[in-house]
Amino acid sequence: MQTMLQRRGGLVPTHSQVPPHVFRRSLIVRSFQQQQQTPDSAAEHSQSAAAAKPGAAYQESIMLQSFGWDSCNKGGWYKQLKAKVPDMKAAGITHLWLPPPSQSVSPQGYLPAQLYNLDTKYGNKQDLMELNQMLKEAGIKPVADIVINHRCADEQTDGVWNKFRDDVDHTGKKIDWGKWAITGNDPVYGGTGNPDTGDDYGAAPDLDHLNPDLRAALKDWLNWLKDDLGFVGWRLDFARGYGAKFAAEYIDASTTAEELNVAEYWVDLKWQSSDLEVNQDEARQKMCNWINGSAKTCCAFDFPTKGILQEAVKRTQYWRMRDSQGKAPGLIGWWSDKAVTFVDNHDTGSTQNHWPFPPEYVGLGYAYILTHPGMPCIFYDHMYTWGDGLRNTINLLLKCRQRNGISGRSKLEILAAEADMYVARIDDKVMIKLGPRFDMGRWVPAEKDGWRFVCSGKDFAVWEKKKD
Repeated sequence: MQTMLQRRGGLVPTHSQVPPHVFRRSLIVRSFQQQQQTPDSAAEHSQSAAAAKPGAAYQESIMLQSFGWDSCNKGGWYKQLKAKVPDMKAAGITHLWLPPPSQSVSPQGYLPAQLYNLDTKYGNKQDLMELNQMLKEAGIKPVADIVINHRCADEQTDGVWNKFRDDVDHTGKKIDWGKWAITGNDPVYGGTGNPDTGDDYGAAPDLDHLNPDLRAALKDWLNWLKDDLGFVGWRLDFARGYGAKFAAEYIDASTTAEELNVAEYWVDLKWQSSDLEVNQDEARQKMCNWINGSAKTCCAFDFPTKGILQEAVKRTQYWRMRDSQGKAPGLIGWWSDKAVTFVDNHDTGSTQNHWPFPPEYVGLGYAYILTHPGMPCIFYDHMYTWGDGLRNTINLLLKCRQRNGISGRSKLEILAAEADMYVARIDDKVMIKLGPRFDMGRWVPAEKDGWRFVCSGKDFAVWEKKKD
């Protein structure tokens, strides 16, 4: 049964211990409103990646998600992260994704209420400022988890929680949001604003992003987070909840498209009963449409790659890892420099475990994302709580990626994709083998051809070209 959270006299659904498609649909009251962009072809996406601006900093990014679902309950999380900054720097982390910064009805931060109140279960404003300063001194860019699809109200009107009560913003201006700030077709919270431009979020009032006053207030808040708190980029929570064009507006007004901004724009994969369908182009196309709708200012988490890879691993079906065009089957196959790859996060793994990667193959998952194009995101739990074995594997793979300059624009050649073996070469510098088959046949990276071994684990091995 879905767990519930007591909020302001009512019960609302929260992220709970149920499969991802179940808990997500519990938050979706209306069907998804399709973006209105004209879909591009897969070839156009690939050309866009190849033509990206040279030297764009975000394409060389390696991000670490700095928290799990229950990190908020561990006391002084910001201070604990400060102690790990030297280790993050040594590992080559370039960006740290931090939890939602504002006071929230839920301790994790995903039901924000008073945006300028930074006293949270993770720490206070001073703790956050000190952490961000320390990160920047170490050459690591802080990325804030931005929850702006919805906002929890502080007061009731006619028995409905739809009146907000922030005292003042950072300039001393009074914020007096009311029902006008909530979408007019929100099924629960009695808003009087414009229709929603995305999916409904049932647990809190959906904000009316068509309202220019509301957008101006959000842009002021984002600039305050950047200028006063030290954040550099944004992770946009529940990006399906509002139009992609607004993501572009918020990014343009507060940071820049040359920084790493990434959206949680999840897509449902296609299934036949319990079997994942081979072709997931529809899911990829939806993601590409959203990225285009954001004027290409924002990347997206590569949910198709995660879903396809973990299904290939669980069922020994590595043929899934090459599509009909010979490319990678996830977003990285179409638009690698807009794809942030990951093995698990606070929703899919952690203590929620909604859609976890097979635990015995997590090292294999990192071998894939850290050798392939895209911008990889490492999960805190895997780096720091799963033991020295996995952590050492991740560090070896990180160093290999950095030594060989693997990035969002790297060239991927898939040499074999069979039931029990996948072999790929990246930038003619790195080779990887996945799967239980021991005999690689003609694809063995021989020392006489300039290859040397990097690391291996359960059903994976990685090699790199020797340097002259």
